[in-house]
Amino acid sequence: MGAQRRTDVGTRESAPRRYRARVEYDGTDFFGFQAQPGTRTVQGTLEAALAHLTGGVRHPVDGAGRTDAGVHATGQVIAFTYSGRLSAEGLAAALNGHLPPDLAVREVRRAPSGFHPRYAARYREYRYTVWDGPRSPLRERTSLWVRHRLDTDAMARAAMAFAGRHDYTAFGGADPQPVRNVHHVLVRRDGNLVTIDVRADAFLRGMVRRMVAVLLAVGRGKMEETAVAAALADRRPALGGAAAPARGLCLRHVVLGRRPGSSSGEHEER
Repeated sequence: MGAQRRTDVGTRESAPRRYRARVEYDGTDFFGFQAQPGTRTVQGTLEAALAHLTGGVRHPVDGAGRTDAGVHATGQVIAFTYSGRLSAEGLAAALNGHLPPDLAVREVRRAPSGFHPRYAARYREYRYTVWDGPRSPLRERTSLWVRHRLDTDAMARAAMAFAGRHDYTAFGGADPQPVRNVHHVLVRRDGNLVTIDVRADAFLRGMVRRMVAVLLAVGRGKMEETAVAAALADRRPALGGAAAPARGLCLRHVVLGRRPGSSSGEHEER
């Protein structure tokens, strides 16, 4: 009876309120973020968990980035409307109680009415992780294993061509507005672990993984460093449209507070 009473209190309606939260997930077994009929997605799983707290009523959950199948997140930002009686802290605990082990919410807090994280994002940062040491089963789900040591110095020099405002047609899917402002692309090595951090106001579909594919070609000695700038200018699909595997990519940060007049970020890395 006590458990039933707690559920009733949680689902009893009050004035609708907008909330935002940070979301972490292992994307391996999700078919991307965006809800799709008949598939397991991050958005669909979150909406199902929220429905448990609203008497079965389904409310949309909005995300800052529509990550693709297999892409992970530690800093995805979501927003949703909730009209129950739970506090923000209680809401976080209740949602996590209904979520699977590969998905969790953090930092649930009130948000302004009408808040949408995709349009409120000032910039986003993705990290691509590569392991070029001995095969490591513990890294299989979250990094790309390459057999030969990469020339990360050459990759870092080549990555400098991406910084700034460019037409990224060569590195993204078809888009009527292909110009994006990339803050930086940082290539770092820590032992056998190589990370590629890409920060931008917004991304074209598939953009980060296509950028990484080119940098990996440079690191393997299969492409000249200067070819990156040439590919940007050429606008044809770089490396024939090749993209690095999704498992190495993670949405790490979404910083809110968009600059006036900047891109809405409607099309995101997926």
